[in-house]
Amino acid sequence: MAQPKLHLLPILFLVLVAMFCPAGCTVECASCKPICVHGSSTPPSVPDSPPDSTPPPPSTPPVTYTPPPSPPTAPQTPPSTPPVTYTPPPSPPTGMCVPALVPVDVRLIASPAKPVCKCDRPGAVCQDPRFIGGDGTTFYFHGKKDQDFCLVSDSNLHINGHFIGKRNENMKRDFTWVQSIAILFDKHQLFLGALKTSTWDDSIDRLSLTFDREPVTLPEIEGSKWQSTYVPSLYITRASDSNNVIVEVEGSFKITAKVVPITEEDSRIHNYGITNEDCFAHLDLAFKFYSLSDEVNGVLGQTYKPGYVSRLNIGAKMPVMGGDRDFHTSSLLSPDCAVARFTGINEVDTLESSEMPELSCGSGIDGRGVVCKR
Repeated sequence: MAQPKLHLLPILFLVLVAMFCPAGCTVECASCKPICVHGSSTPPSVPDSPPDSTPPPPSTPPVTYTPPPSPPTAPQTPPSTPPVTYTPPPSPPTGMCVPALVPVDVRLIASPAKPVCKCDRPGAVCQDPRFIGGDGTTFYFHGKKDQDFCLVSDSNLHINGHFIGKRNENMKRDFTWVQSIAILFDKHQLFLGALKTSTWDDSIDRLSLTFDREPVTLPEIEGSKWQSTYVPSLYITRASDSNNVIVEVEGSFKITAKVVPITEEDSRIHNYGITNEDCFAHLDLAFKFYSLSDEVNGVLGQTYKPGYVSRLNIGAKMPVMGGDRDFHTSSLLSPDCAVARFTGINEVDTLESSEMPELSCGSGIDGRGVVCKR
């Protein structure tokens, strides 16, 4: 009996599939029977995998963002800015030119943004006492309490200062302040002094003035002026309602004198030992000179000499001017210090403007004999 040709069975199977399932077939896993694709045969009772119970989400059309229409824009005009006008501050109450609790008397010299204290300019004699010479050098001259010293001595101008003070047991010197000055010019005498005061009130005038030993009375109103009938070139003007005056002799000098106290805070900081019995009212002074001679001398006056060379130790924290004996006078009205130059005459060898010009520096420091430095 002939053996069946088994190798032909796959081919025969494919021929039958092609005849009955022209679109192709698949196999049912449970019965291993072929099933036509898209044919008339019954679909399989058991699917290859369980159907997905979750229906596919409905297709959502893409969302397109349409921005809202912009509101109509009206042209905007920036608000007009009024011009800035600088208004100087009101005059502060009495104080010293120190960074303490006492208000400082300042003048806006160079610009409104750069105040310059009168005690920080050449010709200043302030505090205990601190000098700024005509050459711009700062130094201290302590003198001695209850004694007199010549500050400026020239042919026709002599200025003495009376020093008050308090002894500090821990120091070899007195704490001192300039309580009053006497100005001698021509044949005249002018006195300015601070009256002794226990409790300070800036609204109460504590300034004493005399000219040729006669009292000078000024209304306590800022700007009030007194003029001498004997010396028409002499003016005294109140810089504030009380305790602050400007004394000027045209062509010779101009002096600002302000009465100030030592406060409890000052005393505590500097260990002055001031009590309620006396606040040691004294003068803060600012000098300007217009006709000094080549031979001018005195504690302050010597610094206005042409070619003046300071003997101070500039590197010291507090440069101190010595020479108490050279500047000591027998009384406030006596021009008899060792370096005195005063004769009381009008004809003097004055400094020419070409030698000591009138300058105005960017710092606000100006006047005859001032040197502008970079």
